[in-house]
Amino acid sequence: MKHGARNDIPAEVVEIKKGGVMAQVTVNLAGTDYRMTSVMTLDSLAELGISEGSTVHVVAKAVNVLLVKP
Repeated sequence: MKHGARNDIPAEVVEIKKGGVMAQVTVNLAGTDYRMTSVMTLDSLAELGISEGSTVHVVAKAVNVLLVKP
């Protein structure tokens, strides 16, 4: 996926909390003890194939934090 954000950080999914429509996805930033959390729809979670242990990229732009599967 091509994007214009400059902050593109590899991470591993460590926890997923699912609600009725949305999911809260917590990741550990590669090479650090830092964690970030992103919220997405359950449909997006399924489309991206994200599960605990998945490798993703954290793409931060302004107030939005996006997860991108490499």
